[in-house]
Amino acid sequence: MRSLDQWLAYQTRLHPQAIDMSLDRLRSVLQRLRWRPPGVPVITIAGTNGKGSVAAFCTSILGAAGYRVGTFTSPHLRDYRERIRVHDRLVNSAELLAAFERIEAARGTIGLTFFEFNALAALLVFEAAALDIWVLEVGMGGRLDAVNVVDADVAVVVSIGLDHQEYLGATLDAIAAEKAGIFRAGRAAVLGGRAPSAVLENTARALGAHLKRPSIEYNYIMEGEGWRYRGSRWELPLLPAPALQGHIQFANAACALAALEELDARIEIDAAAIERGLRSARLTGRFQVIKTAGSATWILDVAHNPDAARVLAANLDATPRQGRTLAVCGILADKDAAAITVALRECIDAWWCASIDGARGQTGASLAKVVGNLVPVPVAQADDVGAACADAAAAAKSEDRIVVFGSFHAVGPAMDWLEAHGIVLPGDNR
Repeated sequence: MRSLDQWLAYQTRLHPQAIDMSLDRLRSVLQRLRWRPPGVPVITIAGTNGKGSVAAFCTSILGAAGYRVGTFTSPHLRDYRERIRVHDRLVNSAELLAAFERIEAARGTIGLTFFEFNALAALLVFEAAALDIWVLEVGMGGRLDAVNVVDADVAVVVSIGLDHQEYLGATLDAIAAEKAGIFRAGRAAVLGGRAPSAVLENTARALGAHLKRPSIEYNYIMEGEGWRYRGSRWELPLLPAPALQGHIQFANAACALAALEELDARIEIDAAAIERGLRSARLTGRFQVIKTAGSATWILDVAHNPDAARVLAANLDATPRQGRTLAVCGILADKDAAAITVALRECIDAWWCASIDGARGQTGASLAKVVGNLVPVPVAQADDVGAACADAAAAAKSEDRIVVFGSFHAVGPAMDWLEAHGIVLPGDNR
């Protein structure tokens, strides 16, 4: 019998391409498994940025209301099991192994990508767990993403930005069209972001979906230290600030409430549960601040595209500081490192560029060349994220802050380094 690590290594070899977007293979395997669509509500969340935060708010509020929630997200930071949460815990190895064995027996000669195997396992685990509601985060795009084999009762598109253009299209409209593929006729289509795409709106209308837009069908209003949500069904004054940090999280929390209120006839959620859920939401590696006595503050953020980098820059600007801001960054070769650098160059006083391994990785030297051409401050390179963290920590004073960003493949190893050096990681979900 294979161990979990052996299964994961095996799954990387089942398909000649790491990414091959199609629903046909999944539907064939699900048919062989005699899988039936869930008889409980499903919220599906897509978006270039913010979908993890919206999923976290939905899951936290539903849990606070007493419901058993299955949450599927990707990628993971340190532990594959982070991707599949069964109510108040991570999926356990026995559940995963049982799902993997069923999928393997059913697929025959059908080659599945790593993510497709992952998504199928989540569906089987959730089916067996007798949950009250599912929250599914799209991995990439929407129309051909694996989670789109499930019809969403509420489909959310948080934001549209330039990312994964080689798969989703070169323009914002093309990317929006792919993400709109999660909408369903007669069901809610909730839009987030500052300026929702006309493509999303037009697609929802053409399908006959129930369109919900920020500042139109729903809105949030700041009130002192708190805020008010006003939607199509709920009016919620005096809400507490979301536990996730950064002003963008008010918009993400409002988007989550706009999705949840669409299930009002099937899922009862009172104001007290909403308040508890907002206060208790956790999401590792999203502007996660780690303060330690007598040494620099660490900030972990998986910002890996220009839009996310601009949000990180705004959060850094809005956060009081006494000393310098030092950066540890690792950026995949297929990302726009130049645009990410430009978004953050006014915020950062020194850079350490780390190598990231893997087919999509790039060396610290290559990244340092890009960054060095765009910033007027010191830029260094490191062989890996741990070495970059060590160098930045050695250079930092107690009043400084060190921000680690650029990829899940940078933040995850940084968390390993921090833990190995005795730094507590609040909110880590391993």
